[in-house]
Amino acid sequence: MKQLLLLAAVLIPSFPLAAAELPEAVVFKAGVGGYHTYRIPALLVSPKGSLLAFCEGRKTGRGDHGDIDLMLKRSSDGGKTWSEQQLVLEEGDTQKVTIGNPCPVVDQETGVIWLPLTRDNDDVLMLSSADDGVTWSKPVDITKSVKRDEWSWYATGPGNGIQLQHGKFRGRLVIPCDHKVKNEKDKNLGFRSHVIYSDDHGKTWQLGGVLDPTTNECAVAELDDGTLLINMRTYRGKSQRTTSRSTDGGLTWSPIVDEPTLVEPVCQGSLIRIPATKSEPSLLAFSNPANPKQRQNLTIRLSRDGGKTWPASRVLCAGSSIYSSLAALPDGDIGVLFERDNYKELVFTRLSPAQIESSK
Repeated sequence: MKQLLLLAAVLIPSFPLAAAELPEAVVFKAGVGGYHTYRIPALLVSPKGSLLAFCEGRKTGRGDHGDIDLMLKRSSDGGKTWSEQQLVLEEGDTQKVTIGNPCPVVDQETGVIWLPLTRDNDDVLMLSSADDGVTWSKPVDITKSVKRDEWSWYATGPGNGIQLQHGKFRGRLVIPCDHKVKNEKDKNLGFRSHVIYSDDHGKTWQLGGVLDPTTNECAVAELDDGTLLINMRTYRGKSQRTTSRSTDGGLTWSPIVDEPTLVEPVCQGSLIRIPATKSEPSLLAFSNPANPKQRQNLTIRLSRDGGKTWPASRVLCAGSSIYSSLAALPDGDIGVLFERDNYKELVFTRLSPAQIESSK
């Protein structure tokens, strides 16, 4: 009996059972592959249906600044297995050059993947791939066209961009971003979300609308009527997300609104639109650590009314869980790539909307 109990203790996972009920794979693990820590996930479905998992490979420590490279793994079987890691971009050899904040988007009309990111949270770079993410172009510096002189710190995403599908701005590529204004006495007021966009399939990029102060890392989704919904991390001291809407493709935004249902400890979150099917209308999915003080309790929620309410939710990880990235999978499931166990691993799981709506 003691041997059986010992065996059971070994087999019981150290993470909460809420996540263990779903299929999962550890995609990146701290200390493996030459990097101290892997952070800042971005999940994308490629034009050919592969899953691309981007992240920052932090060479010597867990901090946000230092010798940091942009990494990629891919899965061709829906997330069951993953390739060896691929170095997408590195600069400065062993020098402390920070390459990060991935926010990829697929141009569905051309099949090109666009990958915006930042260098040292200052310069804005754009990479592209025309072969399903197998190889990548050299980075193009687009800073002058998307960053104002009075801005200092800058981040793309992190997470994913979108291509608009409806109305006058159909085909536009939109990337959620954020920045900090120089010389702002109240540092919280200096943080602002914004978007950048391209109307020529990624050849050129422009600065879109800037959101109200105290907003930060953000995610954007298009509703069925073409309205854009942006969901933002905020420094308003209320432990909840804020949102805004745009009816002109992201050029201007409504005043920000508090979202009491979407509790947060001041952290990143992910927002995507799940396309309609023959039997189901479209819906929104949102994930973040739903805790007012701690980065834990990663929760995924669904909305069927354009983000007005979020009645369905499921806890994916009750313990330490931080940044996440969602993707609408070809079979209707939702893919989730998230940080777990105090930044020790990046984990992929998947579930259907029904598995969220039936959760208690």
